[in-house]
Amino acid sequence: MMADRRLRVGRIPFANLFPIFYTLEKEFDCSGYEFVEGVPSSLNGMLRAGSIDLSPSSSIEYLHNPLLYGYVEGISVSSKGPVGSIFLFSKRPIGSLAGCTVYVTSQSETSIALLHIVLKRFYGVSCHLMVSKNPESRDAEAFLLIGDEALKYNSRIKIQYANRQDVGASAFVYDLGEIWYEKTGLPFVFALWIVRKELYSPDDARHDLFMKFTDDLLKAKEESLKNLREIATHSPMKAFMQEQTIIDYWNMLDYELSAEHKRGLYLFRDYLS
Repeated sequence: MMADRRLRVGRIPFANLFPIFYTLEKEFDCSGYEFVEGVPSSLNGMLRAGSIDLSPSSSIEYLHNPLLYGYVEGISVSSKGPVGSIFLFSKRPIGSLAGCTVYVTSQSETSIALLHIVLKRFYGVSCHLMVSKNPESRDAEAFLLIGDEALKYNSRIKIQYANRQDVGASAFVYDLGEIWYEKTGLPFVFALWIVRKELYSPDDARHDLFMKFTDDLLKAKEESLKNLREIATHSPMKAFMQEQTIIDYWNMLDYELSAEHKRGLYLFRDYLS
């Protein structure tokens, strides 16, 4: 198959998607796919520019550009309660952060937007959100981490708590997925498998590959959820988490995309406006 006919698929190297990509590459013929790795914000830009064809990308990217994209039905990265990898770490209670600078990661626009909603709408707090490559290194009242960095940092904090050590700026830890669910009663959709609309046309050179990938992806989702224990033995997360903790994290996540998830997604859209 010619290189220019391959399907260019974004790949986020975060732990939340490891089971699906691991299963895809282990169980399915991926010779027609070219996986392009990047953090959510980077892949969003590539998808928008047409450098990749589809990607598990930030839900906010789809909401900002619904005329440009579709999405794969039946799959997402969501939470129905705690998400376990998107945390606000703070020196003080969240309701006492008015007027403070909160440092945030540059990796995910969705998480920053969710934090703004949580602070302003749910707690009535106005803060200055400052993007930083290393939010945790700043001398700030609070900071936001996502993905593997959030998992690693939170694991260290738990150890410090257990050893009764000073945790400084991390005295209060807030899971944004948990707050969203408590306040709305709906899942929060962090990522969709976003697709450039031209792939839906039978005239597009990659249409058949796209249809095959969709089928492979949904099967990989189902297979991965049945084999989390085996998959955990291959996870890079083992370097800083116990295998059972990794499995518990994956079980905390929600990979579905039901009507309820879509209500949560469009409530997020309404709150953005």
